[in-house]
Amino acid sequence: MYIAYYDEAGDDGYPKYSSPLFVLSAVYLHYSNWKDIFENIRNFRKQLKRDYNIPVKIEFHTRHFALNKNPYRSLQISDDDRLSILKLFCELISNLDMRIINIVINKKNVVTKDYNVLDNVLKYSIQRIENDLIKSSKKFMIITDQGRIGKMRMTARKIQKINFIPSKFNTKPYRKEIQSLIEDPLQKDSRESYFIQIADLISFIIYNYSIYKLGINEFSNRMPKNLNEITFIELMERLKGSLNLNATKSDKYGVVYYPK
Repeated sequence: MYIAYYDEAGDDGYPKYSSPLFVLSAVYLHYSNWKDIFENIRNFRKQLKRDYNIPVKIEFHTRHFALNKNPYRSLQISDDDRLSILKLFCELISNLDMRIINIVINKKNVVTKDYNVLDNVLKYSIQRIENDLIKSSKKFMIITDQGRIGKMRMTARKIQKINFIPSKFNTKPYRKEIQSLIEDPLQKDSRESYFIQIADLISFIIYNYSIYKLGINEFSNRMPKNLNEITFIELMERLKGSLNLNATKSDKYGVVYYPK
């Protein structure tokens, strides 16, 4: 069985929204590898404590860290060191025995006023995890941060009962209910989960990579100058070893964009 940890970047509002994109990142790993991966992450956090004085138990919230907001500002870490830490994190992730799927909803391509961002992004994500695992008859469960658990539970239940997928060869979609997912999505505080914090880091990178890729040009004014198009592509390259590149053929890093 696999465990899929979820986190997001951007807001899931539509038609009113504060961010043009909504990113949902899933980090999934086999349960038998959980302990080893956890220890690798914890040892990495201990190294960050020794090298940069970042407390082991503090939640690593990537956007706040990158923008030098509290509680990181008091640590007085330079822009260059913060970028180095992000690079080290990506190298760590790429060498862990887990896979990553990223779905991006580009709200600028949405044409219907009743478009449900969270419902669609979660559905597309679950479908791709199932596509990866069903060949080996593996099951998976979802663990996510607090806040959207009720809506996610409704979507997860619905697509196990009825689920339509667009056909590449026909104008009509076909039914394919989700078979691999077990249990409702379970809630866990991100402060208590290194894995959700990893998903948070990935969603932050995917969001900013996508801002450049899609030419949206709505970028945080507080972003340090050394975090730009070039460095976000470099971070994507460092993550590449764990990204599920088969999630789509339309992006070299396997990032899935909807609506088409």
